[in-house]
Amino acid sequence: MNTVADIAALVAVFGAAIIYGTDLFCALVLRPAASGASDASVADLLGRVHEYGDRRLPLPGVLSIIATALAAAANDSTPGRIGGAVALAALLLWLAIYLRISAPINKRLRAAAASHTVPADTRELQQRWDSVIWARALLQTIALAGLLVIILT
Repeated sequence: MNTVADIAALVAVFGAAIIYGTDLFCALVLRPAASGASDASVADLLGRVHEYGDRRLPLPGVLSIIATALAAAANDSTPGRIGGAVALAALLLWLAIYLRISAPINKRLRAAAASHTVPADTRELQQRWDSVIWARALLQTIALAGLLVIILT
C-alpha cells in the first residue's frame, strides 16, 4: 500500500467525478434538450450555464490532473503506475478537447447571454459542442478507471 499515491488518487477521483458527472449529464440530458430548443433559448440558457460552469469547474478539473500526476508518480506498483499513466493521458486529452473546442464555444455563448443577443450560428455552435461531449465523458470514464486501479492495487 502506498499512502501518498492512494490519497492523491482519492483526491483525483473526487475531482474527476465532478467533471465526469457534469459531462455525462450534458451528454444524456442537456445535449438532447438543447437540440429541441430555439436558438434564443440555447444562446441564453447555455450561455448562462457556461458562465457558472467555466467559473466553478476549473478547480476540480485542475485538481484531478495534478492529483493524478502525483498518484501516478508516487505509486509503487506496476499496475498502479500504468493506471495512473492512462488516467493522466485521458485527463490531458480531455483538457485539450475542452480548450480547443468547448471553451471557445462556451465563451461565445457566455458573451451572447450577457449581451442578450442570439448569434446567427447558434445551432452550429451547439452542434460542434455536442460533437465532443460523449468523447469528453468517455475520457473521464477512462481516467476514473485508471485511478481505481491505483486505489485497488
